[in-house]
Amino acid sequence: MKHGNGLPDWIRKSSSIVLLALAGSIFARSQEPSTPTESQSQSQSMAAAIQQLQEQVRELRVAVAEVRSEAAQYRAETGELRRELQATRDQLASTVGPAQPGLYPATTTGATQESGGAAAASRTGSWEERVSSLEESSQLLSGKVDDQYQTKVESASKYRVRLSGIVLLNLFTNHGTPDNFDFPNYVPEPTPFDSKGATGASLRQSQLGLEVFGPRLAGAKTTGNVQFDLSGGFPNTLNGTSFGLFRLRIANMRMDWDKTSIVAGQDNAFFSPLSPTSFASLAVPTFGYAGNLWGWIPQVRVEHRFDLSNGQNILLQGGILDNVTGEPPPLSFDRLPQAGERSSQPAYAFRVSWSRNIFGQPLRLGTGAYYSRQEWWLNRHVDGWAGMADWEIPLAARVSLSGEFYRGVAVGGLGGGIGRSVLFDGNPFDSATRIRPLNSMGGWSQLKFKATSKLEFNGAFGMDSPFAEDVRAFYASQSYVDPTLVQNRSALVNFIYRPRSNLLFSSEFRHLRTFEIDRDSHTAEQVNLMMGILF
Repeated sequence: MKHGNGLPDWIRKSSSIVLLALAGSIFARSQEPSTPTESQSQSQSMAAAIQQLQEQVRELRVAVAEVRSEAAQYRAETGELRRELQATRDQLASTVGPAQPGLYPATTTGATQESGGAAAASRTGSWEERVSSLEESSQLLSGKVDDQYQTKVESASKYRVRLSGIVLLNLFTNHGTPDNFDFPNYVPEPTPFDSKGATGASLRQSQLGLEVFGPRLAGAKTTGNVQFDLSGGFPNTLNGTSFGLFRLRIANMRMDWDKTSIVAGQDNAFFSPLSPTSFASLAVPTFGYAGNLWGWIPQVRVEHRFDLSNGQNILLQGGILDNVTGEPPPLSFDRLPQAGERSSQPAYAFRVSWSRNIFGQPLRLGTGAYYSRQEWWLNRHVDGWAGMADWEIPLAARVSLSGEFYRGVAVGGLGGGIGRSVLFDGNPFDSATRIRPLNSMGGWSQLKFKATSKLEFNGAFGMDSPFAEDVRAFYASQSYVDPTLVQNRSALVNFIYRPRSNLLFSSEFRHLRTFEIDRDSHTAEQVNLMMGILF
């Protein structure tokens, strides 16, 4: 039987019995007069007992090694604990030497007997100290095993599971009226009932993740990953804005060989892999609807890596995706096909990137393409597509520039066109209504300065621009997003301070400005203070 610390009972009981018996023997014999021969006999008996105790300690060390091997993939924070455990084992190895009962043979002369008796007494005291040290080390090992065992996440299968996530508190104040109070994306036309400013707090951008490490299959490592947040809406109850609903972000499975990977599940838009660094907007990636194409989309993709000379690498990625178009679902429970899914074919995407290291950081350049066939009722078809580029460029040891740019048509499902794929000039369910795919372009760029290993500063700007001629032709039309929006800009500055690897503090100022066709622009600002605990 095993207790919660993962060690068998017989190890604990036998170690305790040996220690008690040995201590009792030492005490009893220390009360009796002894001859040199008896002292040597005691020494030999003591050495044998210590050998038995050493065997028990070795078994403890084996148990510790097993626990450490199971925890080999745990979070980086457990590395400090493993180093402490290794230091303890090294201390044991230096403390415990091989005991040899025949090392001190019996002698017959008086002088030799006197020196032998003194040496035996000295060895007896030394062994008592070593027994005490072994007992303390054994207790320390047991405590370390207890701590290590408590960090495990158990699963119904024999495969390891790792828990991760972030508890994130956002304290924010807004000036103006953006579309969303806690993580704004654009600024719609205000109404007389809108507030000029507001202050609030939220934890609904906190995240929870689970990663499972499966068996090797056909030479590939298999893993699974699922991530949730609390930004799935609000329950219809008192103070419901504080009780964010669970929302699925990512749920994927991977098979990884040395150079090739297969990924299946709901994952990021791999052809647009970057986002500005910010903890003020995790529920929607920073600058979503302001030049940053994004999505958590069901997909199947293949990746292959080529290693070139001088540390250079090329990554090829290609796959098929659920054909999303950005429409909100018409029903809360029953799923109906959207325009992309009604075309009876998936979306297609491809990306290639080149990278190498400069100033100890990756220099990476990538380009990608996306295609989506869409059917907007009554046999009205649209070809959606996008071409994009992304870059990460180290400018110095602590300074880097990153960003993305895209040009596309009908990519509202990826946040392009400020979330719109098409525009209508009337009722979309009327056969006489015309449809117009929305052309758009946009992008963002960020400058990062890492002052220290714990402190960084970021400044970024992003913009999404639907083509004015498309919007003007159908600006009075119907749409699931305001059809008059013609440009959306967003800019931010922030700092992120990590005093420990699992603790962060951050502050950010963000400015948004959204333009309407032939009308005024609208602005809003947000100041956001953040504290997060990662686990």
